[in-house]
Amino acid sequence: MKSSKRRLQALTEGSDGIPNYIKMEDSEISLPPALRSRLHDLFSQIEKEFDLLYTENLNLQEKIDILSEKLERESYVGDKQNQDFIEFETTGKNSKIKLSQSNSQKVKASHKLRVQTSKIVSSFKAPTYNCQLVREFTGHKDGIWDVSSARPGQALIGTASADHTACVWSVEWGKCLLQYTGHSGSVNSIRFHPARDIALTSSGDNTAHVWQAAVNWDLPRGQSSEEELEGGGEESLEGGDRPEVLRTPLTELSGHMGVVVAADWLTGGDHVITASWDRTANLYDVETGDCLQILTGHDHELTHASAHHSSRLVVTASRDTTFRLWDFREPIHSVSVFQGHTESVTSAVFTREDKVVSGSDDRSVKVWDVRNMRSALATIRSDSSVNRVGVSSGGLIAIPHDNRQVRLFDLQGQRLARLPRSSRQGHRRMVTSVAWAEDISNINFFSCGFDRRILGWSIQPSKEN
Repeated sequence: MKSSKRRLQALTEGSDGIPNYIKMEDSEISLPPALRSRLHDLFSQIEKEFDLLYTENLNLQEKIDILSEKLERESYVGDKQNQDFIEFETTGKNSKIKLSQSNSQKVKASHKLRVQTSKIVSSFKAPTYNCQLVREFTGHKDGIWDVSSARPGQALIGTASADHTACVWSVEWGKCLLQYTGHSGSVNSIRFHPARDIALTSSGDNTAHVWQAAVNWDLPRGQSSEEELEGGGEESLEGGDRPEVLRTPLTELSGHMGVVVAADWLTGGDHVITASWDRTANLYDVETGDCLQILTGHDHELTHASAHHSSRLVVTASRDTTFRLWDFREPIHSVSVFQGHTESVTSAVFTREDKVVSGSDDRSVKVWDVRNMRSALATIRSDSSVNRVGVSSGGLIAIPHDNRQVRLFDLQGQRLARLPRSSRQGHRRMVTSVAWAEDISNINFFSCGFDRRILGWSIQPSKEN
């Protein structure tokens, strides 16, 4: 599933959904217009049929999940009663009497229960956070790979899409204020500069771009975000309230020989790290656009790169099942290799407590201490591949999955909540990325996916806590 998804990123180089490598120049096309039109109609019908089957499959899977949770809950209650009964029977004067065969089986069950109790109980604890959908942002023409929040004080988010564009959105209005169209391939990531009105994007065209992200706050607000939730239209990038369009970057960072899947600002914003399918990560000077260092060592394609918020540290993730910690605090950089996953590492990000959280296709998320590479501090298991995780300043881990779910955990691996997945809330296809916004009161969390939507959530501690 995930390998197919990664291939899709390289192939989706056209907003019409047709891979570049099978496109032909107009002069080479010999099909009559009527036949071409007929073929387009047939492919559209096939796509609709697949969408219907996919929706039916998701609905059935949701029903199975609900029934499975109910059965596990009932099984836990029944086993708990058996455990209490056995403990009562084996205490007191008659404790030396041999148990019957049925009782001995119950004892075995209780021992097995003790091993799994913590896992079962944590699964059915009441959610400690309330998650409420507040706003929906629509307008992209293809799947969305990444979402990122702007620096504190700016109620903006940025999105990167396979439709070749990156967008800057007003959180308050739910409108796209600026659309960047300078890339010729899928836009795979977006990050805002920590102090200036500029943004960094990476792309399937083998480059990363730095571009001016100053927005025009005087654009018409159009209809309210609440009306957008009711209508679910795509007015933000179509129709009357068109955003400003930017086509030229301030700096183009070139040098990679493959798709650039991620890029991030190092602390201070003077340097940039990029990660590519050519198995290297590059360090660039933003002012000159020069490549300062090429970081080699990964055995397979890179999948992610992230920089520390206050130190010159970088982590790169790869399909070789490892992620690497690069230390640029000294003139001669050092590297540490973290091994612990069994499949492709899809993302690795720093926490405020100098830990690293890594997610993988092996359906696990691990929390690491940067000073100890040998073993993870905590391991979170799930039932679906993990995409680009996000960690809040308070230590909340948000995990987006291929199966449309987004789950919240703490740094100790305790489950806190799951975002709703009803017909009116939640994503309809895989969730690719999440982002926290610390200083926005009513919306402090964002998710995006291949249903072409960005969702803004309010995530607050439950009153009981």
